[in-house]
Amino acid sequence: MNAELCRLALIKVGNPNILVNMLSKRVRQLNSSGSISRPLIQDTTGLGAADIALREIVEDKMFFEAAITTELVAETAPKKRRKAA
Repeated sequence: MNAELCRLALIKVGNPNILVNMLSKRVRQLNSSGSISRPLIQDTTGLGAADIALREIVEDKMFFEAAITTELVAETAPKKRRKAA
C-alpha cells in the first residue's frame, strides 16, 4: 500500500476508522467477480487492490455519507442518597 495515497485518502475522509472500513469493503469488491469488481479509475497498471481503492477515494470516485443521529435524552430525577449513619 502506498503511504502517500494513504495520507491523501485520510485527508479526504478525515476518520481513520471510516477509511479502513471503506478500503476493506472496496478491496473485497475488487477481488470478487462481477460487474461491481471493475475499478473506477482508468490506469491501474502496477497497482494492487488496496492502491486502486485508495486512488478511487483520492480522485473522488468513492465517498461516504455520515449518518447523523439524534438521540432524545430523557431527563431523570436525581437519585436520592441515603444518609450515612
